[in-house]
Amino acid sequence: MQVYGYARVSSIDQNEDRQLHALHEIGVQSTNIFIDKLSGKNFNRPQYLRLTGKLQEGDLLYIKSIDRLGRNYDEVLEQWRILTKTKKIDIVVLDMPLLDTRVHKDLLGTFISDLVLQVLSFVAQNERENIRTRQAEGIAAAQQRGVKFGRPEKPLPSNFSELARRWENREISTAEVLQICNMSRSTFYSRLKKYNESK
Repeated sequence: MQVYGYARVSSIDQNEDRQLHALHEIGVQSTNIFIDKLSGKNFNRPQYLRLTGKLQEGDLLYIKSIDRLGRNYDEVLEQWRILTKTKKIDIVVLDMPLLDTRVHKDLLGTFISDLVLQVLSFVAQNERENIRTRQAEGIAAAQQRGVKFGRPEKPLPSNFSELARRWENREISTAEVLQICNMSRSTFYSRLKKYNESK
């Protein structure tokens, strides 16, 4: 039997130390801990896929909490089924002792752990959706305050109005005006539209 650990954070700048500390404390070797720094919206994660490729029947997998496994309700339930029923490994969720497939293997124990898993998976997905809603609300509020996102626009050439007039009168070609303005075609059309609307 091999003992593995899985840790996940949503982005590169987040810290997985709390999860690693918990996994080390229960004796999981560093070489058997797989870490992804990706969203939990699906299971297309390189380290998770590496881990599942190594798992053999009878192995044991520790995770700190169910939302570290994933935040998509249906996919968490499906992955749990694959790991416990198809691959026939045991899983222990450290933050939720009821989710320990090594114990309570009778019908009632299975029912209770399945019920707890469904509730926790629902909570994980609900939190993910709440995070997205809060982000969207935060962006909208910032935009209303005049905060601009993305790269700042380059200033227009001082003779832009003259260049635009000459281009519209076909005195210079599109290629020439793009080169002089140092813009892509789409940027030029967008800036020209804004310029004309502001006049």
